[in-house]
Amino acid sequence: MPAGNSVSTFNGVHYFAEGWKLVRLPGIRRYVIMPLLINIVLLGGAFIWLFQRLGQWIPALMSHIPDWLQWLSYLLWPLSVISIVLVFSYFFSTLANLIAAPFCGLLAEQLEGRLTGTPLPESGWMGLIKDIPRIMKREFQKLGYYLPRALGLLLLHFIPGFGQTLAPVLWFLFSAWMLSVQYCDYPFDNHKVSFQQMRQALRQHKSANMQFGALVSLFTMIPIINLAILPVAVCGATAMWVDRYHAQHARR
Repeated sequence: MPAGNSVSTFNGVHYFAEGWKLVRLPGIRRYVIMPLLINIVLLGGAFIWLFQRLGQWIPALMSHIPDWLQWLSYLLWPLSVISIVLVFSYFFSTLANLIAAPFCGLLAEQLEGRLTGTPLPESGWMGLIKDIPRIMKREFQKLGYYLPRALGLLLLHFIPGFGQTLAPVLWFLFSAWMLSVQYCDYPFDNHKVSFQQMRQALRQHKSANMQFGALVSLFTMIPIINLAILPVAVCGATAMWVDRYHAQHARR
């Protein structure tokens, strides 16, 4: 289990695995319920709808390939499916995070207190209600960071051949980074660390954060398993915060 002074050389795979363990801790499980329910309703319903529509969307997308590139269709078809699932999974996981943000912040707060033995001030449900405006402002900051970059990648996908081949790879890398930003932000925000400072801190350990975000992204695309990924990712990111960032950035 992570501790405030534990080794900070663990990679992102370790913290993702820690998330699956920490989410089951006695005393923490009750804070998992609301993020879990929100994720099940939104992501579960969204994926059921998506798989019903893929049969219509893929042929329509492939129709934009010019005749001279038809020989690439066997490659572009699976890449198009992956790209759609990536965009779709990230969009609805972002929506779930937006709605569940206050509960995710509370989960991160309670877990950090458990791991460090030092609960944050004003923890609990009253602190949650008080912090809702600040938490939602932070979520819109993340959206403002995400949307222009996502739009550029979306436009790239409509470039026949080159764009359609490159876009899924870039989407995956971008999603990995954004999911790391999304989930690591909860403990950072609990300590009132600015969004810009948080991004700078994450870049110092970019390899581990990309590994963590890539695994979250992959598991978000897997039906059934993806229903539990939101609280697991919050717990894994909080463990990473405690090991790597707490000593430098925590409120004194």
